[in-house]
Amino acid sequence: MARKKKSNGQLWVMLALIVIIIAVIFLLPSCGNRSAKGGASQSDSTTLVKVGDPAPDFSVTLFDGSHLTLSELRGKVVLLNFWATWCPPCRQELTRVQKDLIDRFAGRDFLFLPVSRGEKRSDVAAFREKTGYTFPMGLDSTRTIYDRYATNFIPRNYLIDRDGRIVTATIGYSPEEFDELIAAIEQTLAGEE
Repeated sequence: MARKKKSNGQLWVMLALIVIIIAVIFLLPSCGNRSAKGGASQSDSTTLVKVGDPAPDFSVTLFDGSHLTLSELRGKVVLLNFWATWCPPCRQELTRVQKDLIDRFAGRDFLFLPVSRGEKRSDVAAFREKTGYTFPMGLDSTRTIYDRYATNFIPRNYLIDRDGRIVTATIGYSPEEFDELIAAIEQTLAGEE
């Protein structure tokens, strides 16, 4: 009888852990592979800036201490990327940036502008040291910039044309969607050069 009680206790503990894990997955949806394509979804309702809209202007402090203002980049195609060090899809996406974006579009009127959402500079510094990333990164520790574009979900990408309008907006990361984003950058650059 004592053995049966112990077995039931372990079963309840395991069941409680499963419920907690499921709750965490569904209650913390700020990072994941949610696509902005297709019909209306929860992701769409969290997007404040849509394709065709002017990109809200902002100034951001870069990791190296310099400052950048979006409106000063008119004439360039800009890929604005919101990410965080703790977000697995963000980290996956960033592994492709140097080769597939920065190197590929070097010498053209293109700028990749990753902005860390809601994190301290020290967290971004530790991440950069661990990963070896040296490309410029913006810091948005108070989410002031992010909150002009969306209310939830990262990674997020906004492709902004030379006139400052949103051409493409994506949420989440998948290799296929990232390839489509590269093609959209190429098309935006080719259509305006």
